[in-house]
Amino acid sequence: MANAKQPILKNTPTPKAASKKPLDADRIVAALLLIPSIILVGIFVYGFIGQTMYTSLTDWGQNPAQALALNPELKYIGFQNYADLFTGLLDSRFRQDLVSTLFFTLFFIVGSLGLGLVLAVMLDQNPKGESFFRTLFLFPMSLSFIVTGTIWRWLLQPEGGFNQLLGTKFQWLNSREQVFQFNWQDIPFYTALVVSLVFFWIAFQAFQNKKTNRLIVAAASGLVLLLWGIIFGRNAEWVYPIPETHGFNLAFIGIIIAAVWQMAGYTMALYLAGIRGVPEDLREAARVDGCTEIQIYQKVIFPLLTPITLSAIIILGHISLKIFDLVFAMAGADNATTDVPALLMYLTSFRSNQFAKGAAISMVLLVMVAAVIVPYLYTSLRKDRR
Repeated sequence: MANAKQPILKNTPTPKAASKKPLDADRIVAALLLIPSIILVGIFVYGFIGQTMYTSLTDWGQNPAQALALNPELKYIGFQNYADLFTGLLDSRFRQDLVSTLFFTLFFIVGSLGLGLVLAVMLDQNPKGESFFRTLFLFPMSLSFIVTGTIWRWLLQPEGGFNQLLGTKFQWLNSREQVFQFNWQDIPFYTALVVSLVFFWIAFQAFQNKKTNRLIVAAASGLVLLLWGIIFGRNAEWVYPIPETHGFNLAFIGIIIAAVWQMAGYTMALYLAGIRGVPEDLREAARVDGCTEIQIYQKVIFPLLTPITLSAIIILGHISLKIFDLVFAMAGADNATTDVPALLMYLTSFRSNQFAKGAAISMVLLVMVAAVIVPYLYTSLRKDRR
């Protein structure tokens, strides 16, 4: 019988015991080879992250006489540098950089994914010379951001390149116009709005899965948070004493175009591999059901590309959050309209010698990148274990 219990042999190892392999010579050699790498990564990655974290909690650089001393006298000041960055009257540039980075990330990801998907669908039609176009679209990826930035800086000169082609005089990298402006005092409201939308999404998922307790908790949490944001989050003087406007600098349009040009080929390759991986049987079944070619993409292929889209968002997101070299090559370090936190960290640390505040900016960047990467790694590890 299929369900009959098989006799357990005396010498058969249990699964737990089987996972414990004997410590043979190969395993010892492998461990010895790994130990130096583990030590070096521990010191030069995590050790330096810890050192940077400690530096951000000190006043290193506030006293110019001690900034470049061989043995500077450091004073522990807690999270004062972080408080200054987000609420200090003298650090509005950091807040604008933060807003610029978020807008840049949004448009960069949308542009790269959209253009990459369009190119992949076009190549999926098996056009003549497909291999040539595939290589052509992938070519920008072989260039560094410095080379890409130099090329696009020439193209976006006020009197040449794009302006000559379009017949315009737009200041691609120097425009001081802003759109999507908002008051920094409304940050608590927008934060509460985003988090409450996440709670409402969780509640919607719980409703679909008929999980009543999760539905009630998520919906109530989202509602309470949203009400708190509406009542206490608008014009919050307890966050920042005076109104301060920030928005999307139009000078970033040129940088976004250059970044999308470089990374669209990468997303095209991901999407094309995903589309070519869809079994032909599924397409044939959809055709038999009466779907047109466009409907096959909409109802069969695009839903199957969701994991690829998520992976691409993670990778593009962490690239955009720490962007430095492309901006430096295109607009230079002193162009305030195209400033980003990584560039400000460089200027604060190595020009102004305010090492503690520069370390605080770097830790904020680390947290932002970790917020993107850690959930992805956690999900990937869970899938591997399954």
